[in-house]
Amino acid sequence: MTFHKYHALGNDYIVIDPKDAEIDLTAEKIKLICHRNYGIGSDGILYGPVIGKDFFELKIFNPDGSEAKKSGNGLRIFSRYLWDKGLVKENEFILKTKGVKSKCKSD
Repeated sequence: MTFHKYHALGNDYIVIDPKDAEIDLTAEKIKLICHRNYGIGSDGILYGPVIGKDFFELKIFNPDGSEAKKSGNGLRIFSRYLWDKGLVKENEFILKTKGVKSKCKSD
């Protein structure tokens, strides 16, 4: 499985792009991946992007396997990931998570 690990302001997240690793992220798999001794170790998993018409869709998973609506550091990290991959084309863009659309800036 291909993944990227980022750190921001005291949190670390694993970014998994569905194109690189199509995986069924069950709660048990998420717990194992996030476990600091038995897995990669992280504060959560950022699964995306799914590219929409005018936004990027992202699933944010907590280390207990639940899906979060939003995470400030998660959005910060994922914005950087999009920048690093050259997917951000404009200064402002929208990230859509579980029921929430957030306006983000690349600068």
